[in-house]
Amino acid sequence: MMPTSNDLPGAFIRPINDLAKAQAMVGEIEALLRKRRLELRPPPPVPNTCCGRGCNGCVWQGYYQALSYWRDQASELLYQPSRISTAASHPER
Repeated sequence: MMPTSNDLPGAFIRPINDLAKAQAMVGEIEALLRKRRLELRPPPPVPNTCCGRGCNGCVWQGYYQALSYWRDQASELLYQPSRISTAASHPER
């Protein structure tokens, strides 16, 4: 059973809207995954091609969307028992 938003660690409920918060969130989630000996693909890489002109569809928008998806995957892995037992029984994945 998925915990309610009140039960989730801050990394899963705080908005992702700047790089410092994003990096802190990634660190918290990776620590939770390590603690439970779970593996998840790496988070998306930080963009390095932003031109700084506020483009529609800026690389930062894509980064934050991809990071949000990665966070959702981590939440499922950490808080859905069937996924946890599957991941634990197949550590080579």
